Amino acid sequence: MKKILALVLALCMVFALCACGAKTEAPAAEAPAAEAPAAEAPAAEAPAAEAPAKVRIGMVTDVGGVNDKSFNQTSWEGLQALDPEVFEVNYLESKTDADYQTNINTFIDEEYDLIICVGYMLADATREAAEANPEQLFAIIDDASIDLPNVACLMFAQEQASYLVGLVAGAVTESKTVGYVQGMVSDSMNLFGIGYISGVLESCPEATVLQYNANNFGDIAGGSTAAKDMITKGADVIYHAAGGTGIGVINACDEEGIWAIGVDTDQSTLAPEHVLTSAMKRVDVASQDIAKAVAEGNFTAGIHMYDLSNGGVDLAPTRDHIPADVLETVEAAKAAIIAGEKSVPTSVEDCPAFTLS
Repeated sequence: MKKILALVLALCMVFALCACGAKTEAPAAEAPAAEAPAAEAPAAEAPAAEAPAKVRIGMVTDVGGVNDKSFNQTSWEGLQALDPEVFEVNYLESKTDADYQTNINTFIDEEYDLIICVGYMLADATREAAEANPEQLFAIIDDASIDLPNVACLMFAQEQASYLVGLVAGAVTESKTVGYVQGMVSDSMNLFGIGYISGVLESCPEATVLQYNANNFGDIAGGSTAAKDMITKGADVIYHAAGGTGIGVINACDEEGIWAIGVDTDQSTLAPEHVLTSAMKRVDVASQDIAKAVAEGNFTAGIHMYDLSNGGVDLAPTRDHIPADVLETVEAAKAAIIAGEKSVPTSVEDCPAFTLS
């Protein structure tokens, strides 16, 4: 029995030692968690593109001022109608002749792209500035005397529009006496009178045309006085080509109950019951055209002519007071001029009845 017990104890000890020597594996270590990628810094924003520089157009008026209800105002209205995203437009008003050079130089100093000078009275100042500043672009309305590579001359066949309103005046006058007030005598301005008188005498060969040179584009009172003098002499239709002075002509016609004929723009709003029609001269379109040419890099010096064929001159669209048969005559004459079948006189020799020159 003792031997058996000893053997059992020995076996128990062996098993115990084996158990103690058994290798226990540690649980596998977990792999470290992958680090999240670092957040990328936001990309720097590209600087906003600068808006393209606007084309700067400066307009210098003559002494008639920007509110002359005529070609200064019409030129300015044309510029104001340009796309403001493309153009910056401004004007300087001339009170006297001495302001022309000063105003032009102001726009030069401020580096305007184009300077538009309104009226032949600015010709000398424009020429001097253009010669002294050959890189500066200019345009001048109603003057063709400047032959320089940086000057565009915006010209109008004003005798054509004046001829048409003359046809109307000669057809409607009952007294056979009509009037004409001109702002100043010059080759360009004389075309208004020559065209008008030619039209009047074609419609009414026995008509008398009273004529007056106001020698001023901004004298409203003087225009009124001239018109009233003509009315006392029997005029029942008076046409003016006198800028702001012409406002006085229209006022007097309205007061006295006779027909007035406006100029440059549709002036019917000044006296709706007594403005028979107006001789349109599209200085607004011409100003826009030359401004756009500068913006597009297509500026061309020299003479740019506007006439009946391209819509540069015409009878005003307000025609309610003109008899239908007279309008038919006017439209026929207009078509003949455009077709080259009829020409309107442009010289005193061809229209001796014009006496202001």
